Amino acid sequence: MSRVNFGAKPLMYPQPVLIIGTYDENGVPNAMNAAWGITTDFKEITISLSDHKTTDNLVKKGAFTVSLGTEEQVVSCDYVGLQSGRKVPDKFEKAGFHATKSEFVDAPLIDELPVALECRVKSFKDGILIGEIVNVSADESVVTDGNVDVKKVRPISFDPFANAYYGIGEKVGNAFKDGAKLK
Repeated sequence: MSRVNFGAKPLMYPQPVLIIGTYDENGVPNAMNAAWGITTDFKEITISLSDHKTTDNLVKKGAFTVSLGTEEQVVSCDYVGLQSGRKVPDKFEKAGFHATKSEFVDAPLIDELPVALECRVKSFKDGILIGEIVNVSADESVVTDGNVDVKKVRPISFDPFANAYYGIGEKVGNAFKDGAKLK
């Protein structure tokens, strides 16, 4: 096998498209697209963020939601990553998003994105946001037999090699089961 070197860059698959929802001090919802985030414990998510309107809101409110970007909302999800909430105060509305206040934290759930983690800020230092996951909610339209159905959610991932979004493919195996064949 011959390898091609790309240098030290954040190139990894899959990168979920995470839409962070916050309220400002006046209760106005804001959303931003964040590619560099992952769950880091059973009740924790870690996201790398530079300076944004969202980071201002995190400091003021201490709460946020993280929704999964979807195929149906790919244009809106990309828009909230391109546009600054500091420059466009009605960015959330222009994206076509509607907010419902979380029952668990002082942050907006995005009605158009069916799965969300509702979080409290545990820490935010040097651009690293660590959130405590207080609740995970899903619109009932994407739940089958008591579980979130990935085929109904149709989440997207970010391809950092080509700056593209991709849907999720077909099931290829069973976690915590298939590897047992090698025992």
